[in-house]
Amino acid sequence: MALGTDYARQDCSLARALEVVGERWSMLIIRDAFYGVRRFNDFLVHLGIPRAVLTGRLRSLVAAGVLRKEPYQQSPPRQGYVLTEAGRELWLPVHALARWGGAHLTEGGPRMLFAHASCGTRLDPAGACPRCGAFVPPEDVTVREGPGADPALRRDPVSRALAGPHRLLTPIEPATE
Repeated sequence: MALGTDYARQDCSLARALEVVGERWSMLIIRDAFYGVRRFNDFLVHLGIPRAVLTGRLRSLVAAGVLRKEPYQQSPPRQGYVLTEAGRELWLPVHALARWGGAHLTEGGPRMLFAHASCGTRLDPAGACPRCGAFVPPEDVTVREGPGADPALRRDPVSRALAGPHRLLTPIEPATE
């Protein structure tokens, strides 16, 4: 029997969520949107994803209400991609998966570290600040390279912008288009 392409026979909220974010590349696109990537070419270069795949994933994430298109240039007309409120609610799973991967799958420690922008304290596994004792929303989180990062591995504009502290959801300076 062939493997199905969806979870239509599953009566489960997790299965419904995986219909939206479970395709290859989708969570990395969402992660990059949290990093402040908005422009198609920046997603393309940073992820190293085939153009047709990126187009399809962006289209499906917009249709699902995770991302919305937002104009950023009039002539020629161009639109970027911004997380919606529903998309921003994916911060905790993105943070948890990144943290889990850094702890269990990355030699030398995590590649990226997430900290409370106000006090600089690294977030705990639940996305809270241990010093302040409160959940930290993504707009109050800074990201920077961790001990497992290999700066020689990536030299694209997004990777360069993320080498130093960068507040989540703050737009990354665009690559040349």
